[in-house]
Amino acid sequence: MRFPLPTGPVRRLALPLAALLLAGCDGGNEVGDVSLGLFTTKDIKIESLSDPKVPGVTCHLSNIDADLDLADPSDTSLACRQTGPITAEMLADIDTSADGELLYRRSQSVLFKSLKLRRIYDAESQTLLYLAYSTKETSGSFKHALSSVPLWGTLAWQKPGSP
Repeated sequence: MRFPLPTGPVRRLALPLAALLLAGCDGGNEVGDVSLGLFTTKDIKIESLSDPKVPGVTCHLSNIDADLDLADPSDTSLACRQTGPITAEMLADIDTSADGELLYRRSQSVLFKSLKLRRIYDAESQTLLYLAYSTKETSGSFKHALSSVPLWGTLAWQKPGSP
Protein backbone atom coordinates (compact mmCIF):
# COMPACT_ATOMS: atom_id res chain seq x y z
CA MET A 1 0.00 0.00 0.00
CA ARG A 2 1.35 3.43 -0.91
CA PHE A 3 0.75 6.55 1.13
CA PRO A 4 0.65 9.94 -0.61
CA LEU A 5 3.21 12.55 0.41
CA PRO A 6 1.74 15.51 2.29
CA THR A 7 1.16 18.67 0.29
CA GLY A 8 0.84 22.40 0.98
CA PRO A 9 1.46 23.72 4.51
CA VAL A 10 1.66 20.23 5.99
CA ARG A 11 4.52 19.32 3.66
CA ARG A 12 6.34 22.59 4.39
CA LEU A 13 6.25 21.72 8.12
CA ALA A 14 6.70 17.95 7.90
CA LEU A 15 9.88 17.89 5.80
CA PRO A 16 11.94 20.30 7.96
CA LEU A 17 10.73 18.51 11.11
CA ALA A 18 11.75 15.13 9.68
CA ALA A 19 15.15 16.56 8.70
CA LEU A 20 15.60 17.95 12.22
CA LEU A 21 14.79 14.60 13.81
CA LEU A 22 17.05 12.71 11.43
CA ALA A 23 19.91 15.13 12.08
CA GLY A 24 20.25 13.53 15.51
CA CYS A 25 20.77 10.12 13.94
CA ASP A 26 24.42 9.39 13.51
CA GLY A 27 25.97 6.74 11.33
CA GLY A 28 29.31 7.38 13.08
CA ASN A 29 31.79 4.91 14.44
CA GLU A 30 30.41 4.06 17.86
CA VAL A 31 32.97 1.97 19.75
CA GLY A 32 31.43 2.01 23.23
CA ASP A 33 28.00 2.16 24.85
CA VAL A 34 27.92 2.11 28.65
CA SER A 35 24.61 2.07 30.50
CA LEU A 36 24.31 4.42 33.47
CA GLY A 37 22.05 2.02 35.33
CA LEU A 38 19.03 -0.21 35.25
CA PHE A 39 16.46 2.52 35.87
CA THR A 40 17.70 5.17 33.44
CA THR A 41 17.48 5.72 29.70
CA LYS A 42 20.84 7.49 29.64
CA ASP A 43 24.01 5.92 28.27
CA ILE A 44 27.58 7.06 27.73
CA LYS A 45 28.33 6.75 24.02
CA ILE A 46 31.93 6.67 22.76
CA GLU A 47 32.70 7.44 19.13
CA SER A 48 35.92 7.03 17.18
CA LEU A 49 36.53 9.80 14.65
CA SER A 50 39.40 9.97 12.17
CA ASP A 51 40.54 13.37 10.96
CA PRO A 52 39.59 13.39 7.25
CA LYS A 53 42.63 15.45 6.18
CA VAL A 54 45.08 14.09 8.74
CA PRO A 55 44.17 10.39 8.90
CA GLY A 56 47.08 9.75 11.25
CA VAL A 57 44.97 11.28 14.05
CA THR A 58 42.08 9.52 15.76
CA CYS A 59 39.82 11.23 18.30
CA HIS A 60 37.59 9.47 20.81
CA LEU A 61 34.59 11.50 21.87
CA SER A 62 32.30 10.51 24.74
CA ASN A 63 29.03 12.06 25.80
CA ILE A 64 25.69 11.21 27.38
CA ASP A 65 22.87 10.00 25.14
CA ALA A 66 19.46 10.55 26.77
CA ASP A 67 17.04 8.48 24.72
CA LEU A 68 13.74 9.86 26.00
CA ASP A 69 14.77 13.50 26.49
CA LEU A 70 14.39 16.29 23.94
CA ALA A 71 18.06 17.22 24.46
CA ASP A 72 21.22 15.37 25.41
CA PRO A 73 23.40 16.79 28.21
CA SER A 74 26.18 19.06 26.96
CA ASP A 75 29.07 17.47 28.87
CA THR A 76 31.62 15.79 26.65
CA SER A 77 35.09 14.31 26.87
CA LEU A 78 37.69 14.21 24.11
CA ALA A 79 41.01 12.42 23.59
CA CYS A 80 42.94 12.66 20.32
CA ARG A 81 46.12 10.72 19.56
CA GLN A 82 48.47 10.03 16.70
CA THR A 83 47.51 6.60 15.37
CA GLY A 84 49.39 6.69 12.06
CA PRO A 85 51.81 8.78 10.00
CA ILE A 86 51.34 12.56 9.85
CA THR A 87 53.08 14.19 6.90
CA ALA A 88 53.73 17.74 5.76
CA GLU A 89 51.57 17.04 2.68
CA MET A 90 48.58 16.36 4.93
CA LEU A 91 49.08 19.64 6.78
CA ALA A 92 49.42 21.61 3.54
CA ASP A 93 45.68 21.13 2.93
CA ILE A 94 44.30 22.08 6.37
CA ASP A 95 42.66 25.33 7.42
CA THR A 96 45.19 27.34 9.45
CA SER A 97 42.85 30.18 10.46
CA ALA A 98 42.34 31.00 14.15
CA ASP A 99 38.91 29.33 14.26
CA GLY A 100 40.19 26.24 12.48
CA GLU A 101 38.14 23.76 10.53
CA LEU A 102 34.87 22.05 11.43
CA LEU A 103 35.36 18.27 11.26
CA TYR A 104 32.18 16.90 12.82
CA ARG A 105 28.70 18.05 13.79
CA ARG A 106 25.88 16.16 15.49
CA SER A 107 22.53 17.43 16.72
CA GLN A 108 21.98 17.10 20.47
CA SER A 109 18.45 18.42 20.72
CA VAL A 110 15.32 19.03 18.74
CA LEU A 111 16.06 22.78 18.75
CA PHE A 112 19.41 24.28 17.77
CA LYS A 113 21.88 22.52 20.05
CA SER A 114 24.70 20.59 18.49
CA LEU A 115 28.04 19.05 19.33
CA LYS A 116 30.89 20.16 17.09
CA LEU A 117 34.51 19.13 16.68
CA ARG A 118 37.11 21.53 15.21
CA ARG A 119 40.76 21.17 14.30
CA ILE A 120 42.97 24.21 15.00
CA TYR A 121 46.64 24.36 14.04
CA ASP A 122 49.05 25.98 16.49
CA ALA A 123 51.94 26.78 14.13
CA GLU A 124 54.26 28.10 16.85
CA SER A 125 54.24 24.88 18.86
CA GLN A 126 53.55 22.69 15.79
CA THR A 127 50.56 21.10 17.45
CA LEU A 128 47.12 20.08 16.19
CA LEU A 129 44.40 21.09 18.63
CA TYR A 130 41.00 19.40 18.63
CA LEU A 131 38.13 21.24 20.30
CA ALA A 132 34.76 19.61 21.02
CA TYR A 133 32.01 22.00 22.13
CA SER A 134 28.29 22.43 22.59
CA THR A 135 26.59 25.27 20.73
CA LYS A 136 24.10 26.06 23.49
CA GLU A 137 24.81 27.58 26.88
CA THR A 138 24.14 25.24 29.79
CA SER A 139 24.21 26.36 33.45
CA GLY A 140 25.91 29.60 32.49
CA SER A 141 28.63 28.20 30.25
CA PHE A 142 29.31 26.55 26.94
CA LYS A 143 30.63 23.05 27.62
CA HIS A 144 33.82 22.12 25.80
CA ALA A 145 36.80 19.75 25.80
CA LEU A 146 40.26 20.15 24.28
CA SER A 147 42.89 17.64 23.17
CA SER A 148 46.22 18.19 21.42
CA VAL A 149 48.42 16.14 19.12
CA PRO A 150 52.02 17.43 18.96
CA LEU A 151 53.79 17.02 15.62
CA TRP A 152 57.16 16.39 17.31
CA GLY A 153 58.55 13.11 16.01
CA THR A 154 56.29 13.02 12.93
CA LEU A 155 57.16 13.58 9.28
CA ALA A 156 55.33 16.92 9.49
CA TRP A 157 57.52 18.44 12.22
CA GLN A 158 59.95 21.13 11.09
CA LYS A 159 62.96 22.51 12.88
CA PRO A 160 62.20 25.96 14.30
CA GLY A 161 63.29 28.59 11.78
CA SER A 162 62.99 26.28 8.74
CA PRO A 163 60.38 27.07 6.05
